[in-house]
Amino acid sequence: MSKLVIVGTIAFDAIETPFGKTDKILGGAATFIGLAASHFNVDTAAVSVVGGDFPQEYLDLLSNRNINLQGVEIVKEGKTFFWSGRYHNDMNSRDTLVTELNTLADFNPVVPSEYKDANVVMLGNLHPIVQSSVLDQMTSKPDLVILDTMNFWMDSALQDLHNVIKRVDVITINDEEARQLTGEYSLVVAARKIHEMGPKYVVIKKGEHGALLFHNENVFFAPALPLEEVFDPTGAGDTFAGGFAGYLAKTNDFSFENMKNAIIYGSTLASFCVEKFGTERMVNLSNEEVHKRLLQFKQLTQFEIELS
Repeated sequence: MSKLVIVGTIAFDAIETPFGKTDKILGGAATFIGLAASHFNVDTAAVSVVGGDFPQEYLDLLSNRNINLQGVEIVKEGKTFFWSGRYHNDMNSRDTLVTELNTLADFNPVVPSEYKDANVVMLGNLHPIVQSSVLDQMTSKPDLVILDTMNFWMDSALQDLHNVIKRVDVITINDEEARQLTGEYSLVVAARKIHEMGPKYVVIKKGEHGALLFHNENVFFAPALPLEEVFDPTGAGDTFAGGFAGYLAKTNDFSFENMKNAIIYGSTLASFCVEKFGTERMVNLSNEEVHKRLLQFKQLTQFEIELS
């Protein structure tokens, strides 16, 4: 069985959208990535940190999804990372209300020894130095390293970010971040510039407008499934990354053609994530529902045309 290592936050979120608000609920990049990847029957380990205030029921929820938590440090006297945000009416833009790093401020990830030979490593959105330190711990070069990052690190740790980007095979960022990282408005030109930084594959997420995959001169576009209800976009990008990484770890095929399938799986799982607040939809998601929605994606994108 393939091994997948996920590095990222396990956190508390408090969310406000036009459809309601929550108190502190389960969140964090590693949480959403792990829940999505759990649909692919791969040997998955999460590497993260939480405080003594983190409920055992949340840890049980993750371990019940066959996510190994040996790499999750529990700082008994510390508090868990907390983020609070308010979404605007368009659900694409948001204001951060509170960010409390807490235990994350001094986080030094430790990869469990039996996962240091993992086939696939998914570096969730964290400080680039933390992401690099995980790669330094691997005893053999992973078959695939996927990195997610954000504009905050482009503003505050650009050189460190460039250093870790050189070491990865796939980068997943949104369109705004791709433009900031390269200084290019055209996403085609931006992807080419990111290729030159190191990654073989560039995935540019466009939220409700789908995702683009670039590899050399090859481009693939996957739309987002039109949904009747979007309650909360929090974690959708991480869920996409988890589906993408989980599918690739399961199939162990890192060709451009198979990356297309991984994009569709990631988009499918992300379409569920936004239907409820936080992790609620992902926790109760069945494989039958995933299969049904994959068929919807197929019908959405397949057509025959006669070329004269």
